[in-house]
Amino acid sequence: MSKSFYSSATIFNSAKRFFLLNFGISTMLMLIFCPSCFLSLEGISSIIPDWIFSFLMSASLSMGGFKVEEYFDKRISWIEKPVKRLVLTAAAYMVYSFIVSFILVLGYVLVTVDGVNLINVQYTRILENTLMPISVALMIITIFISRSWLYEWRSAAIEAEQLKSEKLASQYQSLKDQLNPHFLFNSLNVLSNLVYESADKSAEFIQQLSKIYRYVLDVQNRELVGLEKEVVFAENYLSLQKIRFEQSLEYFIEVNQMKGFNIPPLSLQLLLENAIKHNIASMEKPLKIFIQQTPDSLIVRNNLQPKLTKEVADSGIGLENIEKRYALLSDKSPKITKTGTEFIVELPLLKLEKL
Repeated sequence: MSKSFYSSATIFNSAKRFFLLNFGISTMLMLIFCPSCFLSLEGISSIIPDWIFSFLMSASLSMGGFKVEEYFDKRISWIEKPVKRLVLTAAAYMVYSFIVSFILVLGYVLVTVDGVNLINVQYTRILENTLMPISVALMIITIFISRSWLYEWRSAAIEAEQLKSEKLASQYQSLKDQLNPHFLFNSLNVLSNLVYESADKSAEFIQQLSKIYRYVLDVQNRELVGLEKEVVFAENYLSLQKIRFEQSLEYFIEVNQMKGFNIPPLSLQLLLENAIKHNIASMEKPLKIFIQQTPDSLIVRNNLQPKLTKEVADSGIGLENIEKRYALLSDKSPKITKTGTEFIVELPLLKLEKL
């Protein structure tokens, strides 16, 4: 079907609703002022002029309300200039209502009262008779102003929420985009050192790295990942580091209840990487990393034996990246504790809400 058909159908339906609304209002007014008139055909015929007058008045006032609202909706925002919008809308509609009411009352008198014309009509009486329509107009404009303000406020609120969601999504995507280059850069750094130490270790490291990087690619577009997958990945990552450090690195994983829990992807990898990067790992002083679970968090801790100098390649992503991603995903945040002997990070475990 063509667009013109849908447009015509829409206009017809709007006109139909407008007619039925004002027909109902005028009929209700007649029932209020003369209920006995509806008991006979003579009574009904006697109120036809009054019914027509009521219908025309109701239709004119309501149509004016729609047009005034439509006019100012395009020109003055309720959000930006509420006082100006209120004053101009009310003033324009009341002027319109006065003119229309005066014309309709005058026309009603000229048609229904014998011997009255434009010369001898009592205009003061006409003005007095416009008070009732003006009172009705005041109620109508109150309804239209409230309706218009609520619609615009609702639209502004929805738009603001959409912009907020888009901004948060953009921020989160930006944070996730940091992870791939960060992980690859540091892995290649390690590999460059292993090449000079042992060809066999380098080959094993490359094979293990390819498996791990496949996981990185799988989760790069996710906001959350299941705890079970992340723990398996962490174990694979630590086994990769064991190729480099051998007995200088020890790790212990105690995670039992993984079903239903989620964390931001690669959170564990960033924490483990920071622990290895900033602490001494040697045969005399092995670096010990513990991953443990509590009812509502995952604890990653390591013995504290900081290096004397920070690595030049440190980009400062790690903890800050994790904290920002948690801030965008929930009201929970990681807890970081540094004691004299340990560095501890508690990652809140998140649950997906069931729809």
